[in-house]
Amino acid sequence: MAALGADYALFGVGLSLASQSTILPAFAASLGAPNVVIGAIPAVMTLGWFLPSLFAAGHTETLARKLPFVLRYSVWERVPFAVLALAAFFLADRAPAMTLALVLLMLLVITGVGGVLMPAWMDIIGRLIPITARGRFFAFANLAAGAGGFAGSFATASILAAVPAPASYGACFIGAAVCMALSYAALAVVREPATTGRSEAVTLRAYLARIPALLGRDPNLAWFLAARAFAVIGSMAGGFYTVHAIRAWDAPAAQAGVFTTLLFLGQMAGNAVFGWLADRRGHLLVIMMGLAATLAGNLVAITAPTLGAFGVVFVMMGAQIAAMNVSTLNVMLEFAPVLEERPTYIGLGTTLMAPIAFGAPLAAGLLADAFGFTSVFAAAALAASVALGLLLTRVRDPRGAASPRPA
Repeated sequence: MAALGADYALFGVGLSLASQSTILPAFAASLGAPNVVIGAIPAVMTLGWFLPSLFAAGHTETLARKLPFVLRYSVWERVPFAVLALAAFFLADRAPAMTLALVLLMLLVITGVGGVLMPAWMDIIGRLIPITARGRFFAFANLAAGAGGFAGSFATASILAAVPAPASYGACFIGAAVCMALSYAALAVVREPATTGRSEAVTLRAYLARIPALLGRDPNLAWFLAARAFAVIGSMAGGFYTVHAIRAWDAPAAQAGVFTTLLFLGQMAGNAVFGWLADRRGHLLVIMMGLAATLAGNLVAITAPTLGAFGVVFVMMGAQIAAMNVSTLNVMLEFAPVLEERPTYIGLGTTLMAPIAFGAPLAAGLLADAFGFTSVFAAAALAASVALGLLLTRVRDPRGAASPRPA
C-alpha cells in the first residue's frame, strides 16, 4: 500500500511540474500558439486519459495478475517527459511550430498509455484498499503529491523568473522526468493482492456489444454518466485561466509559478477534507462539492477586478481537482455489481466521456477567439450548474447498494 501510494504521489508531483493548467499553456503561449492550440493541450490529454480504457477493460478482466501488464507499458507514460525537455532546450527556438506539434504528440502518448492501463491499475487499488479507506488513500497520496508540487512551484517560479524561455520550461520538464522515474521504481515493488477470479476472453466486438444492455439495466449509472458529461464541459476553461490572467494584467511569465502554488494550496486543502468525507459520506457528495468549486471558480474568473483576486480561481480549481482525484474513479468501483466487472465500469466512466472531453477544450478555444475568455468562463459555469443539478436530483449514491461481490 505504501509503495502504491508513493507511485501515485510521485506521478502527481511529476505532472505538477508540467502542469496542463499553468506550465504547458504558458510554454505553448511562449512559442506563439493560438488559443485553439492552447485549448488542444487539455483536449489531447483528456482524450488520452479517457478514450482507451473501455477498449482495454475486456482484456484487463482476463488477466490473472494486473501488475506485470501495468509495469510493461507504464514506462511509456514517463519517457516522453524527457523528450519534452530535449525539445524545449534544442528545438523550440529553431522550430516553434514543430515543437508545438511534438508537445501535443508526447502528451497523447503519456495519457494514451495511461488510459489503457487505468482499468488494471484501479483494479489493483480495488483489491488492495478497503472500500472505507479508498478515499483517504487517494487523499493522502494526493496530499503528498500536492505538498511536493507546492514545494516544486516555488522552484518553478524561480526558474521561470531567472532563466529565459524556452530553457526555463525545459528545466521544469527535467524535474517532471525525474519524478516519473522515481514513481516507476515505487510501482515496481508493489505486491499485488491475489485475484479471486477473472473473466473469460471474448472478442472486442462481443465485449462492446454488452455495454448498451448494461447501461439500460442501470439508469442510476446512466444519469451519473450524463452528469459527468456536463462536469467535463464545466472544466473546459482550465487551460485558459493562466493565459487570460497574463494577458489581461500584463503579468510576467513567473506568474504561472504563482498560480501553480495557489492551485496546489487548493488541492492540499481539498484532499485534507475530501478523503475523510468520501470514506464516511460517500464519493457522490465529494463530486458535488468539486462541481460547486468549479462553478465558483468560473464566476470569480468572470468578475475578478485584480490579478490578486483572480488567484482565487486557482484555489477553486485545486479543490475541484482534489475532489475528482479522490472520488471520480472510486465511485465507479462502487457502481460495479461484481468484482470482475470493475475494469468495465472504470472504462465506462472514462471512455464514454472521451468525445466530450476532447471537443470541449477545442470548442472553448474557438469560443475564446470569437467572443473572448469571459464567454468560455460563462459557458463552463452553466455546464457545471447542470451537472450539479443532475447529481442532486437524479443520482443515488451507489454506496447505499450492496458492495460488489465475486461473480
